[in-house]
Amino acid sequence: MSLYAFLGTLEIGLIYGLVAIGVYLTFRILDFPDLTVDGSFTLGAAVAATLIVTGQNPYLATLLGTLAASCAGLVTAWLNLRFNILHLLASILTMTALYTINLRVMGKPNVALIMEPTVLSPFEGLGLPDMYMKVIFVAVCAIVGGLLVAWFLRTQYGLAMRSVGSNKRMAQANGIVVTEKVYVGLALSNGLVGLAGALFAQTNGFADSTMGIGTIVVGLAAVIIGESLLASRSMLVIVMSCIVGSVLYRFAVSMALNADFLGFQASDLNLITAVLVALALVFPKLRNEWKAKRAIKEQI
Repeated sequence: MSLYAFLGTLEIGLIYGLVAIGVYLTFRILDFPDLTVDGSFTLGAAVAATLIVTGQNPYLATLLGTLAASCAGLVTAWLNLRFNILHLLASILTMTALYTINLRVMGKPNVALIMEPTVLSPFEGLGLPDMYMKVIFVAVCAIVGGLLVAWFLRTQYGLAMRSVGSNKRMAQANGIVVTEKVYVGLALSNGLVGLAGALFAQTNGFADSTMGIGTIVVGLAAVIIGESLLASRSMLVIVMSCIVGSVLYRFAVSMALNADFLGFQASDLNLITAVLVALALVFPKLRNEWKAKRAIKEQI
């Protein structure tokens, strides 16, 4: 793998680390399977890209893209809580609607940002090559985002949100407003995903209506891989493991695609993703079974 390919893979892995943290918030913290992220990732990119090409400040465009994605999460929560629609179905409905909304926002299937100013523009005069500057910038964004989420989950409000996911009835019995925590959790989760989409569009120079397909699978794979490798009860370690899992997942995909003896092509990406996710799901179970058998043998 060349240096350029290595840095490119690292860059994408770090951006998707924000997606993994967002997926962790819904799937692990709230116990709310949310497929909205496939649409909110694109929404964040579409809003940011569209505003940038119309002359808006890139940082303001990124913020508005993040807020737009948060609103998508609120819609999913509203459908689930207000009308008692199953969480999976509610998120699928929102995701489906977002495909059309994203096309409306962009006005066409894709928007190019190659010659437009981005959040990276103020750092172009530092003398660093673009490929290094991009990696450093997204690494700072991912790490700061992870630290803020870990801090939030250790506050009283964050602990209340975690209790909702652990036992909703017990949380409600202790005076916790469950609906409020779900709204905030889904807004925060999809906001992180939208931020990742906005950064992806600006670092790669385009926003496309299909760029969010499979985002939920990538996010889940990153969460599972991170949890398998960095098992811990520390919230900081758990959140950071999402970023580590995302980077490792991207490198695994890149190596699989570049391994000539495997014969994979770029069109095989979905197959590789499915295999990696399956392995990530199976590995913890096999590891626990092996530990249990080993413990029995030691007792004998």
